[in-house]
Amino acid sequence: MKLQLESNQLEDYLQEIPPVVQFYTPLIQKKISEIKSRASNDHDRAKMAFETARDEIAHNFDTKSDNITVNAEDVLNRKEGICFAKSHLLASLLRGMEIPAGFCYQKVLKKGTVESGYALHGLNAIYLPETGWFRVDPRGNKLGIDSQFSIEEEKLAYPIRPELGEIDYNIVLTKPLATVVHFMQESRNCEQLFNSRPTDL
Repeated sequence: MKLQLESNQLEDYLQEIPPVVQFYTPLIQKKISEIKSRASNDHDRAKMAFETARDEIAHNFDTKSDNITVNAEDVLNRKEGICFAKSHLLASLLRGMEIPAGFCYQKVLKKGTVESGYALHGLNAIYLPETGWFRVDPRGNKLGIDSQFSIEEEKLAYPIRPELGEIDYNIVLTKPLATVVHFMQESRNCEQLFNSRPTDL
């Protein structure tokens, strides 16, 4: 997919967005130091950051947890969050290592049928000088989902089915969608959040 950038300035994809995307908080800094100690280049650091968000953070809808995490520090502390929360964490880790990262969204079926309705799904785009922009999805793998750090060919969590009304938005935003953050902050539990997520950009 040809990605469309909200901004042509890489600096806009390196900024903190308090309180959701911050990288000078204690746990984020500790994780960044750990990644840097194990990886010597940006490609490997980006891959490790992706795997941290994908594998070390449980997806609330999978575990049936009612906790809602929004801020990157809280996500890393509690080790859980939905797709949007994981994307906030990944962006914080990447930006904290001076690797440009943006926010992307897809419109997907909630439960696989048109009757179940639609909801936004959040993922990230990463910029590396040798490759340009590419998307990754830290949602978390399970039976039927195999998302990978792949530059040449996207390997995302969900195959988009336009014939069923799903949409793969190609824009790379500099900030998380305000409506998404609002519903995350205002929802009482994950069930409410699952049902009240925005459906469109």
